[in-house]
Amino acid sequence: MSHPTRVGAFTDGDALADHDAVALAALIRSGELSVKEVESAAVARIERVDPALDAVAFAAYDRPRRSRTPQAPLYGVPMFVKDNTDIAGLPTNHGTDAFRAGPARRDGRYARQLLSTGATVLGKSRMPEFGLNASTEFRVAAPTRNPWNTERSTGASSGGAAALVAAGALPLAHANDGGGSIRIPAAATGLIGLKPSRGRHLDGEMARTMPLNIISEGVLTRTVRDTAAYVAAVEDHWRNPRLAPIGLVQGPARRRLRVGLVLESVTGAVVDEQTRAAVEHTARLLEAQGHVVEPVPIPAADSLADDFITYWGMLAGMAGGLGRFAFDRSFDATRLDGLTLGLRRQFIQGGWARLPGALRRLRRAARTYAAAFDRHELILSPVLSHVTPPLGHLDPNVPFDTLMDRLQRYVSFTPLHNVTGAPGISLPMGMAREGVPIGVHLSAAYGDERTLLEVSFALEEQTTWPTLRTA
Repeated sequence: MSHPTRVGAFTDGDALADHDAVALAALIRSGELSVKEVESAAVARIERVDPALDAVAFAAYDRPRRSRTPQAPLYGVPMFVKDNTDIAGLPTNHGTDAFRAGPARRDGRYARQLLSTGATVLGKSRMPEFGLNASTEFRVAAPTRNPWNTERSTGASSGGAAALVAAGALPLAHANDGGGSIRIPAAATGLIGLKPSRGRHLDGEMARTMPLNIISEGVLTRTVRDTAAYVAAVEDHWRNPRLAPIGLVQGPARRRLRVGLVLESVTGAVVDEQTRAAVEHTARLLEAQGHVVEPVPIPAADSLADDFITYWGMLAGMAGGLGRFAFDRSFDATRLDGLTLGLRRQFIQGGWARLPGALRRLRRAARTYAAAFDRHELILSPVLSHVTPPLGHLDPNVPFDTLMDRLQRYVSFTPLHNVTGAPGISLPMGMAREGVPIGVHLSAAYGDERTLLEVSFALEEQTTWPTLRTA
């Protein structure tokens, strides 16, 4: 096997160095670095790597969105926002070729919470059409490439964000997750990706229209403390009074936990040997910390995978059928990609009749999931059933039936947590022969992000995360 082509931006010769977001914010607060110095370094790095990665949807380097609150926790830290979230003055195109958006008139609901952290927005990151695919690939445009191996997928739907952070161009980037779209790209590119509990943050506009809200907002980072700092910072802006606060988690806890091990998926997909080895290695590390790890059944009904696909089809149907009203008058459904059109067609041809029953069962799934935590505090599983695939494997131009089969063999663990509203985190716990990282998944009871972060800190102390700085 030839050595994979890697693309990294790390250098000691600029303001970013290999600092994470917490370190950069501290250096800016102390006056050792200026906001403009950090911005300039980030822009230079992005411009150096993006020709190879194609991760940028829209650049705003000449008019960055800077915070006016120097006391904000992440003041001056550069980041990108995903191309499905409104930032005033920037277009929001949802990764599709079906229309061309003008600048948003105002910040979205969640965007205001994100901006409260003090971060500087330098642009928008690429995503596949409406976030439906598990790879950031397009009908006609070039794909977003994985900086670890540019012939491999960077995952999705927050694939552009993942590519920029993994390459070292940014310390963190906004991501959101409707079926794994924070955790999948984190797994593919060696990042930390926390999907919060439903209701943990302000919902974006699209999430508020869903009959079952499956979307969670967050960031992709290279360190657990950056994820923890971001979670605490957005909680300072708004906190759901129905959920116990997370606060700023700063390290591992001493308590010992019962961890359920799941290696079977809701789709019946077989976990590949390399992924299974990474999960089992993580189980041994947890046992070495004093936790009890034992196999448990999947905390979900057999119908969950089919019901999720029915719901997925409804979302594609809405996007395609209501595009002129929901997005832009220029919306042209003939320019939708093969995955969106196929899901829409499948829903129109029979999925709509299954939708009421599917919604009832999906809403009940939270009770089945919660029962697993009568005995355990965490569940350990793969993020994905196999190593991130070569580009083209999940291309939306692949015949629809083949593409759907491939997606179900790949994305077979993460949708459960979107349906149930439970939190989950992807951690970079392995490296594949193909030169790309392997993510391992930890999930907790609804509202218990704190335990996920504490255990993630402990694993980070025991493990050297893969990074292109040292690769």
